[in-house]
Amino acid sequence: MTLNVVQCALRVLGEPEPEVKARLSAEYLAAWQAGELGCTDLASHHGHVPDRPARADDKLQLVEPWKLKRGKGGSLASRQALLHSLVHIENWAVDLAWDIIARFGPDPDYRLPPAFFADFVKVAGDEARHYSLLAQRLQATGSHYGAFPCHDGLWTSASATGGSLPARLAVEHCTHEARGLDVLPQTIHRFRSNGDGASATLLESVIYVEEITHCAAGVRWLRYLHAQAWAAREWPWPDRDGGGGMPAGSSGSQAEAAGDTPPHIPAWVTEARAYETVETWFHALIRAHFRGPLKPPFNDAARAQAGFGPEWYLPLASVGAG
Repeated sequence: MTLNVVQCALRVLGEPEPEVKARLSAEYLAAWQAGELGCTDLASHHGHVPDRPARADDKLQLVEPWKLKRGKGGSLASRQALLHSLVHIENWAVDLAWDIIARFGPDPDYRLPPAFFADFVKVAGDEARHYSLLAQRLQATGSHYGAFPCHDGLWTSASATGGSLPARLAVEHCTHEARGLDVLPQTIHRFRSNGDGASATLLESVIYVEEITHCAAGVRWLRYLHAQAWAAREWPWPDRDGGGGMPAGSSGSQAEAAGDTPPHIPAWVTEARAYETVETWFHALIRAHFRGPLKPPFNDAARAQAGFGPEWYLPLASVGAG
């Protein structure tokens, strides 16, 4: 029997233990790659995603972001705090990848193709592996996940975009992923210059390379949505029951006069049509949903590899969006 990808996503989101989340994510990625995980008949799962993923918060020291002090890696405790922060980020990244599948995958307003699910199942599997590798590295230094304070800022911004796939892609999977690419080279340098070559190599040879592909997924699917919205000018959006809508060139008033039901046009389609380019739509999404400016310095080379060129972010570099 073929598993349903949204059912799998909901299983991970309902699991509080980070190690189990990671194990399940690895299993589901393998099932997807083996053709044992499907993305059909998803409608019955629409709206069933939890408001917040289950988390082992009782084992963590959660504080406000501004209260965290991680240092620059000059001492063992400082390097452990840096690793702990990365472990926590990757743990949340697992949930974020499954959340975008469970929250938006069954929504008929988006009509997402199998390639969308393929991308984010892969992202979830990558993030789970990153979590496990970094947690093992943290343990090798004599510490463990939960030993240092951490914050849930990633979920705060994710929950604020829970009603919009374009906003979620723009904030979490483009902007936050790209910010990770900006800071990772300096983090790698701090580990290496302070004698922790193992952590530096892990970040440089595995995590940094794969995080570029995660940012690329965010860019790719925001581009897809923009293209779909503009295509809908000529080929109106099918109704929620899968009907074909009006013939090309017809108007809503013509349909009503003929006794037909006008096609359902999702709000995000109307919004996207207000912007001729995906980059200007991205700018509007960030100004509406992201708090504060995009702060340089930017890792232009890594961003470019993700298809996230300066035309996306430089216009926002000194503009407050909150």
